[in-house]
Amino acid sequence: MSVDTADIVVIGAGIAGASAAANLAAEGLKVTVLERESFPGMHSTGRSAALFSEIYGSAPVRALSRASRDFLFDPPAGFAEAPLVRTRGALHVASADQLRDLDAFAALPDVAPAVVRMQGEDARALCPILRPDFVAGGVLETGSADIDVDALHQGWLKDLRAKGGRLVVDAGVTALSRANGAWRVATSAGAFEAAVVINAAGAWADVVAGLAGARPIGLQPCRRTGVIVEAPEGSDSDSWPMVIDVDEQWYLRPDAGALMLSPADETPCEPCDAQPDELDIAIAVDRVMTATTLDVRRVRRSWAGLRSFVADRTPVVGFAPDAPGFFWLAGQGGYGIQTAPAMGRLAGALARGDSLPRDLAQFGVDTDDLRPDRPALSAA
Repeated sequence: MSVDTADIVVIGAGIAGASAAANLAAEGLKVTVLERESFPGMHSTGRSAALFSEIYGSAPVRALSRASRDFLFDPPAGFAEAPLVRTRGALHVASADQLRDLDAFAALPDVAPAVVRMQGEDARALCPILRPDFVAGGVLETGSADIDVDALHQGWLKDLRAKGGRLVVDAGVTALSRANGAWRVATSAGAFEAAVVINAAGAWADVVAGLAGARPIGLQPCRRTGVIVEAPEGSDSDSWPMVIDVDEQWYLRPDAGALMLSPADETPCEPCDAQPDELDIAIAVDRVMTATTLDVRRVRRSWAGLRSFVADRTPVVGFAPDAPGFFWLAGQGGYGIQTAPAMGRLAGALARGDSLPRDLAQFGVDTDDLRPDRPALSAA
């Protein structure tokens, strides 16, 4: 049986795997990306709410997001045919009972410079459907933006191919073994071999690790539900900010003349092709109707995607301590799109054996926060 050889094999062609692979191929390495589905980005990348926000997620995630801003707002020439982002404010709102949480959030050292604290009436002026008897205050991030996920993802896949990299679809991994300093990856599309394997398998990352004999990181896939409904007739909804409950119990986002709603659910599940649950759809509609004057008569469309977290809700990036040449790139949760420019560069550098790029460090990125053997994952 013939074996396809490369310097690095990347398992998973979602946004994480694509960005890392493109960065590695740009350094002259021979890179093969294996995707278990018939097209890349099917489960998480293609089902993201896709907001860029520097104040979203844990402190390490926020650092990665800050380090990704320049690429997203001013990508390299030829990377995409249209802008990757469209400016849209992110408005975090609170009821009277939530104001303490709102103030604590707004006071975080790396959040405070990026936001404007608002009274209830000012928040409602930005999104007129917010109920006066519900929304008592808000925090507005003005530097946030919608992300064109497909353009971003396809840009890296295009770069990968242009630099001599290879994408193989319908290539689910069935076995991993290591001998003579190289990994042998058996798949439904044939066998592949490389000195380094990057595990960017999303919700399946612990499954892949098990095949390699590496200790799992305690990855938990969670279902997240999205619902598209009509915007109020005659409203200028496209100019509204994304509105997020400060305790992340719901959010709404303008979507091409309609509104996307979510209950911000995180229902634990097995790795799968996630499908929306009728109860979660109903909860999304109920929570948004409680906080707004929106009268939902019909759900136009619904879907679900997977967000995968480890215990401290921070991505895992680096070589496994117990499996030579096996590199983790997993646990992006709901932050994988907005952090991908920095994450792809970081993963590429570490997988090559280089140190943390200096400019990423200046944004506060610290490899100790991301390494697979950090204390927070010791109970996995």
